[in-house]
Amino acid sequence: MNYHDEAVRRLAEGFAEEFAESVASDERLHELVMELASEFVEKNIPIVNEDDATDVAMELLMNTTVRKV
Repeated sequence: MNYHDEAVRRLAEGFAEEFAESVASDERLHELVMELASEFVEKNIPIVNEDDATDVAMELLMNTTVRKV
């Protein structure tokens, strides 16, 4: 790995936790994850009642976390 790549990796590593916190608190992420959860429920879980499907999607959203790895 060259010095530039190493510097970029270290810089990103230093901001990774702050970035994760910023992303996790952004309403756009919540909207996107809710949309993805709704699509997942529609595709994978045979729930007929729309309110119940929304409730399951919301529970999936609430059980999803963004964190630094």
